[in-house]
Amino acid sequence: MSSLIEDYALLSDLETAALVGRDGSVDWLCLPRFDSPACFAALLGTRDHGFWRVAPLGARGPCARRAYRPETLVLDTEWRTRSGTVRVTDFMPPHAGAPCLVRVVEGLSGAVTVRSDFRPRFHQGRVVPWTRDADGCKVSVAGPDAVWLGADGPVTERVTATATVADFTVTAGTRLAFTMAWAPSHRAARPTALLVPAETFRKETVDFWRRWAARCPYQGVWRDAVVRSLITLKALTYAPTGGIVAAPTTSLPDRIGGPLNYDHRYCWLRDSALTLSCLVRSGYREEAAAWLGWLVRAVAGDPSRIQAVYGVAGQRLLPETEAPWLPGYEGSRPVRFGNAAMRQWQLDVYGEVLDALWLSLQAGIDVPPHVWSLAKSLMEYLQEHWREPDQGLWQERGPARQFVHSKVMTWVAVDRVLRLGALLGADVPAHWYSLRDEVRRQVCRQGWHSRRRSFVQAYGSSRLDASALLMPALGFLPATDRRVCDTVRAMSALEQDGYLRPYQEEDRGQGRETPSVACSLWYAEALESVGQPDRARALLERVLSIRNDVGLLSERWDPVEGRQLGNAPQAFSHLALVQTAYALTEGLRSPR
Repeated sequence: MSSLIEDYALLSDLETAALVGRDGSVDWLCLPRFDSPACFAALLGTRDHGFWRVAPLGARGPCARRAYRPETLVLDTEWRTRSGTVRVTDFMPPHAGAPCLVRVVEGLSGAVTVRSDFRPRFHQGRVVPWTRDADGCKVSVAGPDAVWLGADGPVTERVTATATVADFTVTAGTRLAFTMAWAPSHRAARPTALLVPAETFRKETVDFWRRWAARCPYQGVWRDAVVRSLITLKALTYAPTGGIVAAPTTSLPDRIGGPLNYDHRYCWLRDSALTLSCLVRSGYREEAAAWLGWLVRAVAGDPSRIQAVYGVAGQRLLPETEAPWLPGYEGSRPVRFGNAAMRQWQLDVYGEVLDALWLSLQAGIDVPPHVWSLAKSLMEYLQEHWREPDQGLWQERGPARQFVHSKVMTWVAVDRVLRLGALLGADVPAHWYSLRDEVRRQVCRQGWHSRRRSFVQAYGSSRLDASALLMPALGFLPATDRRVCDTVRAMSALEQDGYLRPYQEEDRGQGRETPSVACSLWYAEALESVGQPDRARALLERVLSIRNDVGLLSERWDPVEGRQLGNAPQAFSHLALVQTAYALTEGLRSPR
């Protein structure tokens, strides 16, 4: 069985990512990029579905201690045994010429026998590769993929039909390194990454991350958490295109044993404006410009064809399939690859794209010369279709509805296109001003529930939805508006043990929604905005307390079982953490 979700640390080379557990096992890795098939898939199955464990021989449980080196994505894991202490340092060097994972084993005291148990399984954990000797390495091949495994030091490996295993002893001061690199199977030569000494890669990787983290200007009380979240967002960036995936994983459940298990290895327009705001505010203009470039390329074309989600290269086809050979994380089935949300119509994405364009222009980021043409085409389509129902922010796989958040984002779209026009000195149709007012009036009339004294999830519904907390941050209504204050107060009905569920669910026999990390952070920011700073800070600290030992957050938190759930680490959660930390820090500095 795989480890707890919070037992995993993240490694990334800015093209793909690995998850390594406290037991020293890499249980998830897709090659050569985030949305490629997995070659280690034990996370969603068993050891038979692929892993790579490096740990003291006979070690059964988790390590004694582990931590990222400060402001890096280089992970040190320390093991203490009866015969001595050993450290394993794991990292994925960016820009190495090929996706590769380096594992350095170093003796700290005594003498410790360590085992490397390497079991790749291609095609989502389904195919056992053929392994052979080649050019001083072991190369495992199946279909289009090959992984090369080289050792930087004296080690004898034995190859079986299912694994490459090496047992070796390290003493104090001695070091041995393994490097695994991916290559297309038709290439006969080993990847050049295997020619680089592990120590060179380690130094370059540490320097890369520390230089990057040092650019963050935030100096508030939550700096460590902000920097760790920004590093995580950078780690989820596909460097060749600038796209940022929602998470590096698929099918980690928001309820153990439940069926709502989806693939998050793609880029959601939902995240676009929040991502740009976070990056610009944190001094990462280059990354913001790259994300904007990905966004503009992805949405190019017919505005009626705009999607909620795209691939890391901007691809539109993400066909959803199931993997019956994988039993799922703790039996949570089905395991899905691809995401059918690509076919959903979500009205809110128009507001998110136009908000991102306006934020970019306001921040002085170079926008494409055709930005006004793009904005107008999106707006012209939206003004004809904004009254239609959609699937909403939470991508419900049921009948389309008149979601309040979708209409609020329609208002955002019109508001931002008017601001864009003013910045660009463009001619703006007069009826767009009237449309902005009309949308606001409709939302305030049909989205407000007089008995609940709150904005609700959809027109004609009484269900609460945490997305209403975003209204003041989006500028739809000021935080001083009585309806905003009442809505924030009403959200206490969504609280569970101090965290916030995303909405009030209908009884569909699937159990209660677990609290959302992002929604809990929205709640904290909203509490700050309506003059409840003490509650806001307490809630932020509560969320910080549920990060795992290396500072990572998943999508959900189960306060009953005290564990993380959902795909991990989740970009939306870390984006919300950064945004909330900035908002509450400003509150601390502002006189009341």
